[in-house]
Amino acid sequence: MLFDFQAFVEELREKAEKKQIVEKYEQFIGPIQGDIKDQDWYTEYLSKFSPVEYNIPEELKDDFDRDLLQQLVIGSFSSDYELKKEEGKALKELYIAVKSGDQSVVKTISELRSFQILRLYEIYIEEQMNLHALQFEDENEKVAILWERESRIKRRKAVLDTMDKEEIAAKAKVEQENKLGDLMSQL
Repeated sequence: MLFDFQAFVEELREKAEKKQIVEKYEQFIGPIQGDIKDQDWYTEYLSKFSPVEYNIPEELKDDFDRDLLQQLVIGSFSSDYELKKEEGKALKELYIAVKSGDQSVVKTISELRSFQILRLYEIYIEEQMNLHALQFEDENEKVAILWERESRIKRRKAVLDTMDKEEIAAKAKVEQENKLGDLMSQL
């Protein structure tokens, strides 16, 4: 895997403008040990998002944890996502939409390069660490963060429920058209 969580934490410690992320996190939560999936913000929040298969660049399929990336995207407060089945493609595309000021950028994971995916890991992990520490720093922020997390978990469940229904409806329509074609040929 290209992303090394502990190496990333050490990079944050060494950067003057980023070291307060680690310091604040460790002040409120404790030492950062283990891998991403050992962190409280993962086990308490991101692990609730069941990943689905999506399209990634073939050359990167073994380079990163696609499920973890999807969980980071879905759990982010700073971006939106959509999983969309496109004509002629076997797997869904995972779209990420980021808004900064009045500009909006939309990309699919399948069109990204490895350095861009690594950067997404960094951005999303920083965000989760900041939000997790903020909960312990300010009670009002804690309420807002927990509300937003719960809202995103419910939205994800609705997306998965709807996604399955759309696929079932599309298959039923194809079957119905085939049966109708068979009936028409018998006439």
